[in-house]
Amino acid sequence: MSPQSIIWTILIAILACVSIFGQTTIKPSVVTGDVISISEKEIQLKTDAGDITVELEEKTTFKRVPPENPKLDAAIDAAQADIGEGDKLLVTGVFSNDRKRLPARAVYLMTQGDISKRREEEARKWATRGTSGRVKEVDHAAGKITMETRGLTGATTTTIITPKDKAVFKRYAKDSNKYSEAEASSIASVQPGDMIRALGDRSADGTEFAAEEIVTGAFHSVVGVIKSVDAATGEVVLEGAEDEPEVVVVIGRQSALRKLPAELLTMMAGFGGGQPGAGGRPMGQGGQQGRPGGGPPAGGQGRPMGGAPGEGQRMMRPGGAGGVDDMFERFPAININDLKPGDMIAVSSTKGDDQTRITAIKLLAGVEPFVQAASAEGGTRRVRTAQSGGFTIPGFDGLDFP
Repeated sequence: MSPQSIIWTILIAILACVSIFGQTTIKPSVVTGDVISISEKEIQLKTDAGDITVELEEKTTFKRVPPENPKLDAAIDAAQADIGEGDKLLVTGVFSNDRKRLPARAVYLMTQGDISKRREEEARKWATRGTSGRVKEVDHAAGKITMETRGLTGATTTTIITPKDKAVFKRYAKDSNKYSEAEASSIASVQPGDMIRALGDRSADGTEFAAEEIVTGAFHSVVGVIKSVDAATGEVVLEGAEDEPEVVVVIGRQSALRKLPAELLTMMAGFGGGQPGAGGRPMGQGGQQGRPGGGPPAGGQGRPMGGAPGEGQRMMRPGGAGGVDDMFERFPAININDLKPGDMIAVSSTKGDDQTRITAIKLLAGVEPFVQAASAEGGTRRVRTAQSGGFTIPGFDGLDFP
């Protein structure tokens, strides 16, 4: 989740509507970014469009924006000395001709500490009052959404989501699962198969959910064996099959690449059915292989072998920031150079017109055990969708945390 992005979006909208510069023939620019370095006269700022130099002048004003109240009239006086590396800035001014230097008229600051505090508060809110899953049915006339949630063991539960009065609907943009890039939407855009996250109040029996905010997105998951990797172009080609074409996966700057940790596989063995895929038995069916009653794996005192005490429990916490939606971010990060032909990967992307060329939102390596567990027919070298394949990867289809 990126609460600071929400804050800067609000501030930019306010600046666009309120003239704080008076009448001028030169339209000022509004730029946001992260501080790379700072000196007495300049700040190096990392923006989405590239790095720029912010020039500090005697007339430059500094303001600190409280993350809990992101409004201009709530900003308080600050000083250049309050700015540190990694802080988020919103800067106003008129660019130089090459758009590489920006003499600053005003600098609005939000520190890393402020951002972290806000992020923790948001995470806590969604952990205690949030829910997520996949849309099963939509009753547009009644204004109700049936959501299904699949657990690690394959069990599925359903929840009826009813929007509250004035509920906010948002939908994720193409090639993005970032909440900060989600667009205003309505229940009319929600379709079966969408991923959904809602914030609100759950009924006492847990079957109904009154939502004040609903975020949806049409995502697509593909699993396949790597045929080739081109790190220079950022493209990974997945093998096709007789009735399925090759799939080109584009690794962009925003793509998140992770590898399934071995300790999670050990943990899954302890939770139901031995090593995933072993003996052709899917996870969650029957007790642990060779251990009646499904006891904990040997050598771990009830925790994953090789893992630190409590590591498995942190990964397995249900709901919110510690649930399966959060697990993907806890997996070890990799890059395109770590991918090799013959590896099996899972890729999450938005649904588009051409599913033979997709941009990766999430990419997870080391997924063979999950595919083997879900594939009774054993055709694991085929490119397939996660939905038709029927397997579950913790956190892989989860939406970015709002």
